[in-house]
Amino acid sequence: MGRQDIEKYSAGYALLKSVLAFWHNNIFYRKIIVVGRENIDPDQSLIFAPNHQNALMDALAVLFTHKGQPVFLARADIFKRKAVASFLYFLKILPVYRIRDGFSSLKENDDIFLKTIDVLKNKNGLVILPEGDHAGFRRLRQLKKGICRVAFQADEATSFSLKIKIIPVGIEYSHYTRLRQVLTVVYGRPIEVSEFHQIYTESPEKALNELRSRLSEEIKRLMVHIESKEDYEAIDELRSIVNEPYSDDVKPPKLFRDRLLIQRLNKLREKNPESFRRICELSLDIKKEAGDLYVSYRLLRKKKHPLGWLIAGVAALIAAFPVWLFGNIFTLTFVALPELQIRKTKDPQFHSSLRYGLSAALAFIFLPLYLIIAMIVFHPWWLGLLVFISIPVAGIFAWNYNILFRRIVGGFTVKRYQWTRNERYAELKSEFDKLLSMLSGLKDE
Repeated sequence: MGRQDIEKYSAGYALLKSVLAFWHNNIFYRKIIVVGRENIDPDQSLIFAPNHQNALMDALAVLFTHKGQPVFLARADIFKRKAVASFLYFLKILPVYRIRDGFSSLKENDDIFLKTIDVLKNKNGLVILPEGDHAGFRRLRQLKKGICRVAFQADEATSFSLKIKIIPVGIEYSHYTRLRQVLTVVYGRPIEVSEFHQIYTESPEKALNELRSRLSEEIKRLMVHIESKEDYEAIDELRSIVNEPYSDDVKPPKLFRDRLLIQRLNKLREKNPESFRRICELSLDIKKEAGDLYVSYRLLRKKKHPLGWLIAGVAALIAAFPVWLFGNIFTLTFVALPELQIRKTKDPQFHSSLRYGLSAALAFIFLPLYLIIAMIVFHPWWLGLLVFISIPVAGIFAWNYNILFRRIVGGFTVKRYQWTRNERYAELKSEFDKLLSMLSGLKDE
């Protein structure tokens, strides 16, 4: 499987995708929420256009949440080495050449363009990240014209017979870099490129701009988009303060709750700038004070912290400690080892990609080894198989154990603040409740 036949079905790729998808969908993330799958018609020529905030994970979010073998476009500089290029072609990734790659290399784009037509004709699905590069902000940036140019030129080259549609895609992460988070992927209604054919025949540049503008607006409707740069930090924090308890909800996903909150805040900024400013300032003050006192928003939301439940939690932790120890076989192998490389990477938006990639690669090495050891040590064979299967289960348990441990420690911290009548905590709790009250009033704005 190389560049020339990249649009053809690959059994090897299908097998690799199924294995990596299992690791991505069940181990790396604790939950994946997909909305709008009904908008994907596999019998049409589709171009997927997701927002781009989290490096490789954005492409994988599309790849692992719908069937098929879509082809991706990526910057050409990662194809410089032949061995790497061959592997990337196997992964169904095509290069796009830019001026910075050398003016003469731009001619290569002619061949790439012809190949994208083959992909669209074959109904594989073409994935183009229209922002060009990633940025760790919940905001859609200016889209590049490339995706629109590919759509128009491919349609034109096939006498407008392909009826190409662009699927806007919104991607949201409950946290960009941590393991066991929630990934939400929203597939929007397809944009018919044919709607812009008449404009394109009269003025290609005007058609490019209008399609790009339409695509931008459609993607914004499917993602968390914080327009304000000045108040970005405050609004982003308010999402956690208000909607964090709904992170695992499917109907509606937290993404839509966040969008509604942002819409209300935007309206408040227009109608009552003073109240909006007060809310933003209060959110940042609470963020700082909660961090200084080591108190999470979850603890601040709770009205009571019964001592009996905290003691019961400690007892549960003690009872489950042997399982936690066994689970560390998994966590040390697939969590701790990748951290050694991640620490050397300056761009935090690559951290999640490295965690996933390295942990998946280690799984190919260590899981067969663990299976062999389990089958040798434990008899009969089915017992060894059960022990092997229990390794990832215990690993996930150990991860949740650590979360529970931190929550119980936090609960005792709050109890200590309450017993000692800590004034800073009392003020923080009061300000937190006040902020929630102010935000609940936005429903009537």
